[in-house]
Amino acid sequence: MERVKQESCKVLMFPWLAHGHIFPYLELAKRLSTTHHFSMYLCSTTVNLDSIKSSIFSEDDAAASVKLVELHMPSLPHLPPHLHTTRNLPSHLIPTLMKTFQESSSSFSDIMDSLKPDLVIFDVYQPWAPKIASSKGVPCVHFSTPGAMALSFLHHMYTVGSGATFPFPAISLPDNDLPRQLALLGQNLKDADDEFAYGAMARSTDIVLLKSSKHVEEKYADYLSPLIKKKIVCTGPLIAADANKHDDSEIMTWLNGKNLDSTIYISFGSECFLSKMQIAEIAKGLQLCDFNFLWVIRFPAEEEAGTGIKLIEELLPVGFLEKVKERGLVVTRWAPQKKILGHPSIGGFVSHCGMSSIMESMYFGVPVIAMPMNIDQPMNAQLVVELGVGVEVEKDRENGVYVGEEVAKAINKVMVEKNALYEGLRSRARRLSETMREKEDEEVNEVAQQLLKICVKNKK
Repeated sequence: MERVKQESCKVLMFPWLAHGHIFPYLELAKRLSTTHHFSMYLCSTTVNLDSIKSSIFSEDDAAASVKLVELHMPSLPHLPPHLHTTRNLPSHLIPTLMKTFQESSSSFSDIMDSLKPDLVIFDVYQPWAPKIASSKGVPCVHFSTPGAMALSFLHHMYTVGSGATFPFPAISLPDNDLPRQLALLGQNLKDADDEFAYGAMARSTDIVLLKSSKHVEEKYADYLSPLIKKKIVCTGPLIAADANKHDDSEIMTWLNGKNLDSTIYISFGSECFLSKMQIAEIAKGLQLCDFNFLWVIRFPAEEEAGTGIKLIEELLPVGFLEKVKERGLVVTRWAPQKKILGHPSIGGFVSHCGMSSIMESMYFGVPVIAMPMNIDQPMNAQLVVELGVGVEVEKDRENGVYVGEEVAKAINKVMVEKNALYEGLRSRARRLSETMREKEDEEVNEVAQQLLKICVKNKK
């Protein structure tokens, strides 16, 4: 092992074109580059690389040590270079982006020839990337940003069969069109018969990396490993600091005036947008319970020009902002989620249950009020409930939205101090947070050791 530690390795990171994928890759690259003998490179489109440059701290030496490599994608009349990212991409263009991404394989091959990396770490939507790397004698490791629970469930369905009982009864197939959504994603890949989610892991050399903490999802990682015949290595939560390019003084000053654990934070991520009906129902729920709240409401890019307080007033119930002005702050711009979750006034997080948001909530010890929307989010909500660090809002089955009364009921379960569930949730959330923080360096060290082993083995 001592010999392995003395080796160095040039690693090319190649994430999918979504910020929820790019930034975990960047954070892992930063940690490997500063604490271990790695030279780290991150490959993406120009628009995403520009976003990385503008998001990192100027004094962040770790980020500066990661070299950025531009991937050239074909530019189409309806998909110009500034749309070579999922961020602010109109939903109808996502299939086009995926198909165009598959056509950038020649650019990736040129990068491989120029850079000559010792290892490629690749994402799920580019089955051609590990093929190209392998053809050049370069080992590849798949890094999956979804957690072990969702992947183990999906692989159970694929390898064991949907008729076989999943051994963890707390997790069940969500009542949405997840199988259809995954099938549609697969159709947008060049290798239509590749079964993309499963092919990526099959092509991974020796191990598969998961953005998760083993101490959160150990039993699911242990179940997944024999299904894919690879060793599962958890990277830890990879929580990065918020960028300081935005002015967040209003938000933080407002939070500073609130008592300990007195405030609910409400956010559905940067790519999950609520309907007018759903916004109205959440507002109704907030009126039915008497707690401070910070609510971040985001809009698709095509609507952003018309956002602001005037549009919010049109979407929210009449008089809502006036009624809650003493205890509520509604924000329509970027908000520093990690700084908010780490603030002592935050006592609960109403979340869509994207895996990054869930990990951040656990890391900061904040109980979750789960309102999952699509893809793997309903399963992530089930995990939060199973871990005992959150509750799920019941959805109205007739109209498919979360109604105000159920939103208020779930918030009260978490926030009412006389409720025994409140203290149990909070104490479990804080214990989990302590464990994740204690173990995160250990988990990154394990990732480094495993990657170095692969590099050394291939060089020999």
